[in-house]
Amino acid sequence: MASFSVFLFYLSVLVFSWPSTVVANGVGICYGRVADNLPPPGKTVRLLTDNGITKVRLFNNAPSVLKAFAGTGISLMIGVPNEELSKINSKDAALQWLNTNIFAFVPADQVLYLAVGNEILLKQPYYAPYLLPAMTNLHEALHSLTLGGKILVSTPHAATLLSTSFPPSAGTFDPKIMSTMRPLLKFLDDTEAPFMVNLYPFFSHLGDPANVPLDFAAFKEANPVKDGALSYTNQFDASIDAFVAALEREGFGNIPVAVTETGWPTAGGPGAGKAEAEAFNGCLVGRVQNGVGTPKRPNVGVEVFLFDLYDENKKEGSEYERHFGIFGINGSKAYNINFDKTLLVI
Repeated sequence: MASFSVFLFYLSVLVFSWPSTVVANGVGICYGRVADNLPPPGKTVRLLTDNGITKVRLFNNAPSVLKAFAGTGISLMIGVPNEELSKINSKDAALQWLNTNIFAFVPADQVLYLAVGNEILLKQPYYAPYLLPAMTNLHEALHSLTLGGKILVSTPHAATLLSTSFPPSAGTFDPKIMSTMRPLLKFLDDTEAPFMVNLYPFFSHLGDPANVPLDFAAFKEANPVKDGALSYTNQFDASIDAFVAALEREGFGNIPVAVTETGWPTAGGPGAGKAEAEAFNGCLVGRVQNGVGTPKRPNVGVEVFLFDLYDENKKEGSEYERHFGIFGINGSKAYNINFDKTLLVI
């Protein structure tokens, strides 16, 4: 365990070097590690920097990984594991957790977000009572360290939170989660943090290929779908705007939506393939580079984290779950995609 003096050192670095610009939009990449054949974190960091990738989502706070990123200038979304939430039951506990698990290993000025838990509502309801208290305690702890508004606190949700998602204007949250969701939305609104969602048009196509054709899901040429005055040519935009509609329905239409996971597998199931992955991820990178919004929010770029850096050979589930990697473990690209200049700073 690092001493508190180490934390003060990192905090002093923060005070004198925090950038004056604010990261608003941009493409990041998820660094999943459910595998037994991955290169060491240091080599992975070199791969990221060599490819111009400047934002990364980490699913937990593994010290060896955080140490590898320290001082690199790569901005991080750091996951707070579901099983840790019950321990973060006060502001003091949150301070201790941050000092011991984050700031002992990586400077605060590299941390963009704390992603508190992952896909808890509906999927892992056991943790739901601990979610908002942990988020609140972490936010208050950050505020006491003068990091409020610099490190934002949110939680990634599964796309299945919507009981109605089509047409997009009918987007509605599942009523079973609203006793937790409404105060959570108020927290996000009060702290100016984004609503985070893990969103996979591939899964939409796989589950309903008749209504979500492959071309519509994979950013290929597709017939537009009308929703009132708005027109949709892809499932990604339709899904984002369904969440925007759900937020508006609850009175929180100003909360931005950030996509904390999205991607396309290169093998393992119907519609999976390198050509489809290249089309989907390549188009998405280009859209984010150019600040392209959705039909409902045309002037609001969407922050996106692509899944996944590598294939993960120990992932459970269907075969395609193990084939989302954009890079091979030898550092080669699985298909043609360019990340240069993907971080937009305003």
